[in-house]
Amino acid sequence: MLRFAVRRTVATAITLVTISAVTFFLFFALPSDPALLACGKVCPPELLALVRRNLGLDQPVMAQFVAWLAGIFAGRDYPGLGYCPAPCLGYSFVNRAPVFETIMDRLPVTLSLTIGAAVIFLTFGVATGILAALRQGRPLDKVASVASLVGASVQIYFVGTLALYFLVYQGKLLPSPSYVPLTENPLGWATGLLLPWVVLAIIFTANYTRMTRSTMVENLSEDYVRTARAKGMPARTVILRFALRGTLIPIITIFGVDLGTLIGGAIITETTFGLQGIGRLSVRAVTYSDLPTLMATVLVAAGAIVVMNAVVDALYAVIDPRVRLT
Repeated sequence: MLRFAVRRTVATAITLVTISAVTFFLFFALPSDPALLACGKVCPPELLALVRRNLGLDQPVMAQFVAWLAGIFAGRDYPGLGYCPAPCLGYSFVNRAPVFETIMDRLPVTLSLTIGAAVIFLTFGVATGILAALRQGRPLDKVASVASLVGASVQIYFVGTLALYFLVYQGKLLPSPSYVPLTENPLGWATGLLLPWVVLAIIFTANYTRMTRSTMVENLSEDYVRTARAKGMPARTVILRFALRGTLIPIITIFGVDLGTLIGGAIITETTFGLQGIGRLSVRAVTYSDLPTLMATVLVAAGAIVVMNAVVDALYAVIDPRVRLT
């Protein structure tokens, strides 16, 4: 286990550095003034001069990247702006604030949206898939199959817009989506994010229902499941202890990818419902060519996906004793 953790940590670090380097050098490969891009579309001359000095444009691009990378671990001094303590992800001249502070302000919104929706679509998706598999060919199975097909076909911006119109603006059944910190008002936190949770769950539940059903049907026909039934084991034990454990392997795989992607920024969902999370921040960074913020959001998204993949690999050994971590 220790060897696996060390190996995955090293691989994660190399992956994140590589992604950051590619993003950084692509920025400087653009046929534009890097300082003007980093400063944003509305940039007064005095601020542009300050950006040039802070970016170190008089130095080679590699030296600039090394200075940015070193700032994450040791902090960095920005002339005219002050010292940026570690972890320093740069200074956004568009937002007029350190990038790390901006990321930490937006991250709770994205985490709340992701975790709440994940609990809903994982619970309902897996439960519906199991029931459909146990009633294969019956009305419940057919209804679940049709519903999952429809859910997988629609898009978040379409369902989200309809939900806003009928449930918020016309029906007044739900409050307008908003974010309230959980520690300040738990009820306001839940009600403000309920509609985005449900919309995300509609889209993702369909995939988990289909995956769970198909895998469960396959596992129910395996020899070890038939043997357990032949020995007279209770149906609940056969399903939960034998068939379900094999079913969870592909479910955990796609769940890790989905969760990492959502943590990296649910761009369409946050834009549709006006939530100020990592996704909206990345869109703003692209719109205003805010390199420091763009690099940070790319790093957060890549880090979330890589870390979740490592967690998924570790969970394989917990679920399936045949898997060994090396």
